[in-house]
Amino acid sequence: AGAPPRPFRAGELALAEMRRRHNATLKQMCRLAAGSALTTPGGALPHRAILGQLPGQVLRASGGARLLLRRPSLEEYVLLMPRGPAIAYPKVPAAHPAPIAPAASRNDNVPCFSRPQDVSAILMMADVHPGDTVLETGSGSGAMSLFLSRAVGPKGRVISYEVREDHHNLAKKNYRNWRAAWEIGHTEEWPDNVDFILKDVSAAAADMKSVTLDAVILDMLDPQSALPVVHQSLKPGGVCAVYLANITQVVDLLDRIRTCKLPFVCERILEVTHRKWMVLPA
Repeated sequence: AGAPPRPFRAGELALAEMRRRHNATLKQMCRLAAGSALTTPGGALPHRAILGQLPGQVLRASGGARLLLRRPSLEEYVLLMPRGPAIAYPKVPAAHPAPIAPAASRNDNVPCFSRPQDVSAILMMADVHPGDTVLETGSGSGAMSLFLSRAVGPKGRVISYEVREDHHNLAKKNYRNWRAAWEIGHTEEWPDNVDFILKDVSAAAADMKSVTLDAVILDMLDPQSALPVVHQSLKPGGVCAVYLANITQVVDLLDRIRTCKLPFVCERILEVTHRKWMVLPA
């Protein structure tokens, strides 16, 4: 039997949902504090009215709006947390080590960070499971880091490289904030299993010699530069998943693997689509 739900306490995250016209739902996330208030288009709701309540309650804001209060899922946290990079939110690819790259129309000069709706496909293709050691390049806002942290569990390890200091600091902050809120609202701790490293992975050959990787996730502008470095640590048959913005970059990646005779085999190239439906009475 699962543990009974805990009431909301100060310091944790709460998600307020307000149903709007045409079945649209507005979601707002806040960190609860006794003297604060949640401000929505439907009015304000003091945090003290939320504290002590069990998740799943519907409370009324000052303007009469009905707000459903609950704890955010990891996907919702990733979508609503502060973001520095221009992310499209958890879309990636796989190799033998094997690169896979979903195609999407985006600016080549902007890093394209993975979307939450694609994370399950990424984790499945890379076969990430508890106890694994996984390398991630491009910490971004920490979205993929959080999903990998949960996938590898307390006995696993995630090594996350980021070349930009602002992205590196933001990823660490978002990771810490999620862990702190989780531990307040749950009986078990979120694993502290991510090492955030401010460094260009293409210059980390010496670091790679001391680790054995079960999987590699590349989410960076020039994944070609990382492949010669990471392949020496990726275990035989391990998967390297590469997120790329468009098919031109996929061609460049495959050409680099071929011309440099890197020990990778491209297993598949795919794009994960996500379609929302709205069902209304006739």
